[in-house]
Amino acid sequence: MVTQISQLGFLLLIAALIAILTRRLRMPYTVGLVLGGMGLSFIPLHLELTLTKDLIYTLFLPPLVFEAALYIRWRELRQDLPVVGLLATLGVLLAAALTATGMHYLVHWGWAAAGVFGVLIAATDPVSVIATFREAGVRGRLRLLLEAESLLNDGTAAVLFVAAVGLAAGGAGDGLQLIASLLLSIGGGVLCGATLGFAFMFLAGRSADRLVEISFTTLSAYGSFLLAEHLHLSGVLATLTAGLVTGNYGAPGYIAASGRETVRSFWEYLAFLANSLVFLLIGAHEAQQHFGAIGLAVLAAIALVTLGRALAIYPLCALFNRSALRVASAHQHVLFWGGLRGALALALALGLPADFPQRDALVTVTFGVVAFSIFAQGLTMTPLLRRLGQL
Repeated sequence: MVTQISQLGFLLLIAALIAILTRRLRMPYTVGLVLGGMGLSFIPLHLELTLTKDLIYTLFLPPLVFEAALYIRWRELRQDLPVVGLLATLGVLLAAALTATGMHYLVHWGWAAAGVFGVLIAATDPVSVIATFREAGVRGRLRLLLEAESLLNDGTAAVLFVAAVGLAAGGAGDGLQLIASLLLSIGGGVLCGATLGFAFMFLAGRSADRLVEISFTTLSAYGSFLLAEHLHLSGVLATLTAGLVTGNYGAPGYIAASGRETVRSFWEYLAFLANSLVFLLIGAHEAQQHFGAIGLAVLAAIALVTLGRALAIYPLCALFNRSALRVASAHQHVLFWGGLRGALALALALGLPADFPQRDALVTVTFGVVAFSIFAQGLTMTPLLRRLGQL
């Protein structure tokens, strides 16, 4: 325990120094963290903290999703919900289908491995997306579309992943049963988040103590996630809903405006801490990967994931061209290239059973796609935004 705490302090020091350095170099913070994590693998330090599904999915993801949801205004989201909802559902399905089909026919993976990979890699990762675009200073509708879509398709992918793993294990059932299970997971997750979100907001409003208010929001973020997951519902959507409730509901008797600033400052730091640790660990794990043996599979996956993202964005946005919800061409290009992959895909891949077909290859290819996303897309995003006049 002492060793783990010492290493946690060391990693936090490295993260703070990288934050200073990347700001001066005008480099994306996430890229600097991954490079720093890769550098740690070359020093004689045995990290007790290792990258696992539970660490990413249960410990780091809830605060990152909750903090991002705090800043989304429901009134603005409601206006663009048809666009965001379509991209986060049908868009994920289209991207997953194209990637899975390509991995099956081009790389000759079995349908089980190809299908699961297509689903886990289809959704853009809120950790990567939100960090990158906040650093770039993106504002307005574009930022709303990017952040909201990444949060919602995060939940969609997590739900579909469970279904895909179940199908691969032979628990197919009939189509109606599968659809009902997916809808229950989504609806139940939202209900868990709304219930606990409003309940803890009400309790927080009974006290003027800022520390008590922070404690209740922490219970809201983690409690909604853990309850939903325990009931086999969507924990990501539960935490997202709880964050939306906490950030938007300001009725008398709930957290006052002055208290909200304290709460937001706390969650901003917690998100910084989680973000820093997860990307440092990703970098340390990336340095241990050996891509040579399946280099062609990694390149094929990168190409397929990129094409899948294009299929998820351009045709679906075209459906709104003649409406008030029309998405500008520049915004579509940013949505396409801004579809970064990161912690969620790795968490899902690492969480696969040890006997899952082609698990090792699947995990390695996932790391390859995430590396491309962080370095190629992350480093070119700000120049692209300037080129398109979005900064």
